[in-house]
Amino acid sequence: MYYNSMELMICCAARELEDGRTVAVGTGIPCAAAMLAQRTHAPGLVILFEAGGVAPQLPTMPISVGDSRTFHRALMASSMADIMETCQRGFIDYTFLGGAQIDAYGNLNSTLIGGTYQRPKVRLPGSGGANDLASFCWRILVVTIHDRRRFVERLDFLTTPAETRRMEVRSLHPGKTAGEVREATGFEATFAESLGVTMPPTLDELHILRQVVDPHRYILGR
Repeated sequence: MYYNSMELMICCAARELEDGRTVAVGTGIPCAAAMLAQRTHAPGLVILFEAGGVAPQLPTMPISVGDSRTFHRALMASSMADIMETCQRGFIDYTFLGGAQIDAYGNLNSTLIGGTYQRPKVRLPGSGGANDLASFCWRILVVTIHDRRRFVERLDFLTTPAETRRMEVRSLHPGKTAGEVREATGFEATFAESLGVTMPPTLDELHILRQVVDPHRYILGR
């Protein structure tokens, strides 16, 4: 069955989320992945939103972290301070982050491109809660387009620090080669010894994504 790259990436992210774990998400791709995980292999996944919703039963895709749907039949309607405190106390297993640049160790830049902090070529939104979430949550997931402008040898600005371990490619998406990965990476890509092939989305996953999670294809694309 046909699927696009966005559907594949959301399925890959969803499969990383384990049943009975906790995940802090925003809207868009992270929320879609969490909703898919809940409706497949992880019904006990606890979703938390930065604005305060804890374990809602999402009827449809919310458009912001403060959308009323993020509190729908939730266990708690708390606050941003409560969510950040929960992260700080070590209770959140996963979070999703993004950025304009990522280096070989997972450090992220969402602050600026080129120039200096005072006079950048492009000013980006900045950290928001990203640095806090990265520092306090146990695992970080980044879903992004793979190209040399994003996967860089050196960040223009360090917004969110990561670990000291270098990332490696665990699997290649269907139809892709190691050479294509190297060409699209601004640093030397390393590969796992047992390099696999990414499992395509199943018919069940695609049905849930297209009919339940994002029927209007705002995230999945048309």
